[in-house]
Amino acid sequence: MTYKIKSRIWIEAGDKMFLGEGRIKLLKSINKTHSISKSAKELGMSYKKAWNLIDSVNKSNDKPIVIKSVGGSSGGGTKLTPYGIKMIEMFDTINYNCWKYLDKQVKKLSEID
Repeated sequence: MTYKIKSRIWIEAGDKMFLGEGRIKLLKSINKTHSISKSAKELGMSYKKAWNLIDSVNKSNDKPIVIKSVGGSSGGGTKLTPYGIKMIEMFDTINYNCWKYLDKQVKKLSEID
């Protein structure tokens, strides 16, 4: 018999969702495109949903994760703070280590006589 473990990792701040796979994908896209609207389009979500997710991430933390600048001669944009980039890296590390552990556990499950 072949077994699989299904799991999703997310981090809560207090009793509210802070980071999860979907929010991480959005943050990574914003880091690449510097645009909430381009990232929303890339991920197949509305601008409003993307904006609400980013607003929620920022409000769930003491330090800003994403900062947005308005228009001007060079145009506006959105970017991750250095702290935001570190949070993505930390989430990815936690997620990787969790899957590594779960893979070991499912292997043990398959070895039971």
